[in-house]
Amino acid sequence: MAGIASAAAVLGTGGPSAASSGQTLVELKPWASCSAAAALVGAGGTLIVPELHLYRISDADAGRALPGLRRKGALRLVQPDRPAGTLARLDFADPLVATEWWRAAVRADTLTPPPAGKPVTIVDSGIDVTHPEYLGRANTVLLNVQEPEGFGGEHGTAVGSVVGAPVNGLGTVGIYPEAVLRSWDAATGEGTRLDTSEIAEGILAAANDGPGVINLSLGSNERELVIEQAVYQAVRKGSLVVAASGNDGDAGNPLGYPASIPHVLTVAATGRDDRATSFSSRSRFVDLAAPGQSIAIATARGKGFVSGDGTSFAAPIVSGAAAWVWTVRPELDSTRLFEVIRRSARDVETPGRDDATGFGILDVASALTYPAPVPDPLEPNDDLDFIQLDGVYNTGIPPLTTAQRPATTVLARLDVAEDPRDVYRVWVPKGKTLRAVATADTDVDIALWRQGTVSVKESIVGSDRLARAVTRGPKEALSYRDPGPGRVAYVAVTLPKGVSGATYRMRVTAG
Repeated sequence: MAGIASAAAVLGTGGPSAASSGQTLVELKPWASCSAAAALVGAGGTLIVPELHLYRISDADAGRALPGLRRKGALRLVQPDRPAGTLARLDFADPLVATEWWRAAVRADTLTPPPAGKPVTIVDSGIDVTHPEYLGRANTVLLNVQEPEGFGGEHGTAVGSVVGAPVNGLGTVGIYPEAVLRSWDAATGEGTRLDTSEIAEGILAAANDGPGVINLSLGSNERELVIEQAVYQAVRKGSLVVAASGNDGDAGNPLGYPASIPHVLTVAATGRDDRATSFSSRSRFVDLAAPGQSIAIATARGKGFVSGDGTSFAAPIVSGAAAWVWTVRPELDSTRLFEVIRRSARDVETPGRDDATGFGILDVASALTYPAPVPDPLEPNDDLDFIQLDGVYNTGIPPLTTAQRPATTVLARLDVAEDPRDVYRVWVPKGKTLRAVATADTDVDIALWRQGTVSVKESIVGSDRLARAVTRGPKEALSYRDPGPGRVAYVAVTLPKGVSGATYRMRVTAG
C-alpha cells in the first residue's frame, strides 16, 4: 500500500500488474483432484496447500500440462504466483520512544497478562530469533524455516515484539509477554516480497494447528482469490484472523486486502490524541483501532530497537490482546471473540461506529468482561460459493436438512459489513413442503433459491427464487411445495436496507 509513514512496514501494492515469480498457481476442482493431480505432479507441479487443492508449477511446465486439464474442466483457478505486495524496510532514524504510551490507551497498563495460552501466529517476513528480545524466549515456535539474514525477518521481528516481547529487562514488552508466539516466514528475496502462495500456506499452517489468532500485518490493493480462500478456511476451522487496515489514509483510502475481506477483524491506527492517524486507511470494514504511532519495536537490522508508525503495529496489539482475552475466557469461540473485541472498544471520534476507528480503540479491561453474543458457528456462509459442493469458497458447511434429518433450528447473527447474509443448503423431499420461520431481534428477510443459482447477492433471474418472505417486523415465514422430484435448495437470510445487524433463530422443516 502506498503512503507508508516513518518506520511503518505494511505490504505495498501487488496485483495482476506485479512481476511474476516464474511460477503458476493451479487450483483443481475437488472432484477432479485425484486424476488431475497425478497429471499435474507428473508434469512437475507441487502440492502446496492441500485444503485448496492448490499446486505450484513452473510457467514452462504449466504451458504443457494445463491445456489438457482445461479441456477436462478440472481447473478452478490458474494465475501467476505473483507478489501480494512488498514490505518496507524499517528506518533507523526514528528514536526509540521513552515509554510504551499505548498501554494506557488500550487500558492494559494496570492489568497482569496471563501465562501462555491461545497462540498468536504472525504470517510475515519471519522472526530473527537471534535478536536479544527473542534469545531464550519461551513459547516461540517457528512454523517453517525463517530467513533472518540481511533484510529477512525485519518486519516480522518488529510485529512479533509488539505481540510478545518478554519481560527480560531489555527494550520492549509486548501486549501479551508470555504468549505462544508462532511465526510463518512468507517472505522471499531480501525479505520484502511476499508471494500469494506463501501467505496462503502460512494462514492454513496456523489454522491447521488448532484455533488461535492469526495476525496479517500485510496487504495489497488487489484482491487475491487464493488468500481469500485461505482466510475463509481458517475462519471455518475456528481461528480469529486479524489484519492491518493499511496505510493509505493520505492516498484516497482504496480498499485493501485482506483487511476488506468479511470475517477479518480489521484494525486501524490511532495516535496519542486517540484519533485515527492521517496514514491509517478508512473503510466500512474497519472494526476497531489501536495505537499505531511511535510504537517501540525490535528490529533485525542491528538487533536493536526503533520507533515505528503504521497499522502494521496496531494490528498485533489487537492480536495479542485477543489471545489474552481468549486465554482468560476459553468458553468463547472465534465468532464470539470477534464481537467481544470490537464491541467492547472505547468509542472515539464520531459517536458510534465510523470508518476511521470502527467501534473505537481496543479496551482490554472491557473485553475481559464484555457480555458475549450468541455464537455464529456456521460461518462463513455468505453466499452460494461457500456452501455448494464445488463452490469457490466451500468450507465444508453441512446442510441444514437432509433426507434423514428433516428439521433443524439454527441460531445465528448478521452484520452489514462483516456478515451481510447467511445461506444454507437444504433438502426438499419429493412432493413435500419446506417451511422456514425466522424470528429476529430486528427485521430480516428470508428467501428460498433453486439449485443452479450462481449468487444470492447478484442474481437477477427471478425464476432462481422459489419463495420469498419480506414482511416488516421481527418474524418472517415462507413455504414451498416441491412439485417434482426431491431437490437441493438454498435458504438465504438477509438484512433489509437500513438494518445494520441482527440476531435470529430460524426453524426449517421439510415434510
